[in-house]
Amino acid sequence: MKNLGPVSRGWLSAIGIHTLGELADVGSITAYRLIRQHGHRANLNLLYALEAALRGCHWQALDPATRASLQAAGRQIAAELKAG
Repeated sequence: MKNLGPVSRGWLSAIGIHTLGELADVGSITAYRLIRQHGHRANLNLLYALEAALRGCHWQALDPATRASLQAAGRQIAAELKAG
């Protein structure tokens, strides 16, 4: 998958995602949430990379509105996990 290195692919594999189609089925935000719930120290760069992989572009090509939306989702996930 474009934008995803061996560590990121390993994290995806650990949550049962092995293909781009499987990632598309759950979406970038849910995949990111599952990765964080499994204790991996993923940051927003992973969330950007997951979304960009689905769109077939480099993560830096994501438009500002998409990045802002992903940032908000990432903050919400972090708060949920912190609250336990």
